[in-house]
Amino acid sequence: AGRIEVGKAGDAAGLREYRTSLYHNKGRSQIALASGCDLFLKYVTRSFLELPNFESCRQEVLERGQRFAGMSLAARDRIATVASEFIQEGQTVLTHGWSRVVASILMQAAETKNFDIVILEGRPDAAGAKAAKFYASHSSNNIPTKVVLDSAMGYIMESVDIVLVGAEAVVENGGCVNKVGTYALAACAKAHGKPFYVAAESYKFARLYPLNQKDLPHTTNIPLKVCDTTASTAEGKGVGADAASSSSPIEDLPENVAYENPSCDYTPAKFITLLFTDLGVLTPSAVSDELIRLYQ
Repeated sequence: AGRIEVGKAGDAAGLREYRTSLYHNKGRSQIALASGCDLFLKYVTRSFLELPNFESCRQEVLERGQRFAGMSLAARDRIATVASEFIQEGQTVLTHGWSRVVASILMQAAETKNFDIVILEGRPDAAGAKAAKFYASHSSNNIPTKVVLDSAMGYIMESVDIVLVGAEAVVENGGCVNKVGTYALAACAKAHGKPFYVAAESYKFARLYPLNQKDLPHTTNIPLKVCDTTASTAEGKGVGADAASSSSPIEDLPENVAYENPSCDYTPAKFITLLFTDLGVLTPSAVSDELIRLYQ
């Protein structure tokens, strides 16, 4: 997630308006940013400010904000410390998309263990391919890495030991919201009896209670580009059955064909084995209690 620059929003209302415009413009879910902003506002205004003047009050709020930022950054390291113990020598870990907290876990585990990573390619933004490039080329940990098609998750599942994903949000019922495809991946893991772990910082705990996909906040429906990855070009000419009619791997859809291109989906709690958080290792049923504590 990106940072909000200082000065973009002058008050709480401005912060909420800016976060909404930021995520709508990028076509992403704003749940993680919304929950982070809510917790930030709760933290900096938690106690009464008995100070002599406005400037002193302002400085105190800024100092609390800096402490909150420091706690949030340290959360990733705390999660990596506890979660890396769940990755064993010689295992194969399947993951989906790009997550900084998942990357921290895998990097820490690789310091003492040898294991392989399998990553779904992560359409439409190739997040998995970008993550694979990071893992394979990391200076200190050259981890054996393989990229597979998103649609091959069922094919590859029998070859992996655990599934580990990040989350854009963890919701009240213990489920999670993450990059589209996570729900299918979790269902596939459960069918194969593989543990499905979710790693997320506590500032991503959101006061939402979705029952299905339609309960998620609306995200921009970015136009869908369909790419034929089996097509190749040589001197401007396509190779394959349709080479005579097209030299481009991009398939343009007719105007009378509708499309839906969601950025994220909701994974119910029943598919999640454990959640790795800076509050500890939690079962999905413990999330609601932790949310109450966070907002007290």
